[in-house]
Amino acid sequence: MLTTLNTPYTDTRASDLGWALGREPLPALATLDLELSGATLQLRLLGASHQVLLEEERGSCSETVACMPGSSTPLPLGVTRRIGAWEYEFAARVEALSPEDFAGRAQELLALVSDHPHGLAGVFPGSPHAFTALLAQRHDGHVHWRTWHAYPQDGQLVATRTTVGVRVPATL
Repeated sequence: MLTTLNTPYTDTRASDLGWALGREPLPALATLDLELSGATLQLRLLGASHQVLLEEERGSCSETVACMPGSSTPLPLGVTRRIGAWEYEFAARVEALSPEDFAGRAQELLALVSDHPHGLAGVFPGSPHAFTALLAQRHDGHVHWRTWHAYPQDGQLVATRTTVGVRVPATL
């Protein structure tokens, strides 16, 4: 699903992004509710990027990647946490692209996400390449989502990848 967001950027650079687990739902500009094999997932576009809410019989999880005033947790490159019976894994990277490469990558990602039944993308006013996009799936008992946050003025694309699932004990 593709939507135009009627709000200006509140995080204007990749370095403004922060990360948090367990935040309450923040006001959303657009949402997509999904049922993925027993897991309820809500993808949320915020004025300050994204939030994902996951509910399952084993518990719940809330991930927020956004410009959050008062937050002191910058966007980490990687995190692994135990949340009840779940293992939560998060990874992020920032790509610096030339204007031509950025425009092509933005078009490619927007087409991928907007045409996917588990995808939500929002384009900010002022540039067709200023967007936040989320894509979710369930595979092998785990819920996965990827996100992209585009900053065309700096040629930066922030990509995140998250996996949440029941920890499988190691066998000897």
